[in-house]
Amino acid sequence: MSTALPTRRRIGTLAVSAITFDQAVALVLAARDEAARLAIHFCTVHSIVESERNAAVRAAYERASVIAPDGMPLVWVLRRRGLPVERVCGPDFMPALLDRGRALGYRHYLYGGAPGVAEVLRTRMRERYPGVEIVGCDSPPFRALSAVEDRAAVARMNAARPDCVWVGLGAPKQDLWVEDHRAALDAPVVLAVGAAFDFHSGARRRAPRWMQRAGLEWAYRLASEPGRLAARYTLTNARFLRILARDELLHHAT
Repeated sequence: MSTALPTRRRIGTLAVSAITFDQAVALVLAARDEAARLAIHFCTVHSIVESERNAAVRAAYERASVIAPDGMPLVWVLRRRGLPVERVCGPDFMPALLDRGRALGYRHYLYGGAPGVAEVLRTRMRERYPGVEIVGCDSPPFRALSAVEDRAAVARMNAARPDCVWVGLGAPKQDLWVEDHRAALDAPVVLAVGAAFDFHSGARRRAPRWMQRAGLEWAYRLASEPGRLAARYTLTNARFLRILARDELLHHAT
């Protein structure tokens, strides 16, 4: 295994990694032995749109080691450009990595979720994957931490000596957090994994597998929370289509 980083291809202003699921797992599992310091992000349509209008978010993604194509629309775009890509979705990636990392003694730290979510997630993953080493968990308050609180949180993580720090603070907050804290964390890998905390703790239900494969997971979420998500998805999807149209025009112009 090797931690050679995958090729990236631009969708809008964001360069997304051309990677398969197994390649991403191998990359993370090789990081400890190769003394790598990886920042892994999982990119959706919302990530593409947010990076267009938020320079801080765009910078956080651009400086990441891997921007995995989480959403099926991104996979379709990259495949259309001739790249051998698979969906690398955070909620799928977390259990796969915890499972496969057991044989190597990989150690994990959970940071995020609403109060109590990380603790429930730790219990469920230990039950599901006997022997998995989850060496710490922390659910920070929704308010901004003071400098003292923030340093203490980082100190707790480093003292636990994890190989992977899983960050579930919601996008783009978690992506900015990884960008701000990657240098201070000793762990070989830090992953901004988002909704995986809620899905695997049971705090939120996930779309059926067929909807995930069809790229309709967003539709399931919209049907579950129409009042909160209708405007967001309508605007986000419209902006994403405009980005793709602009990319096509630029491609043909060159």
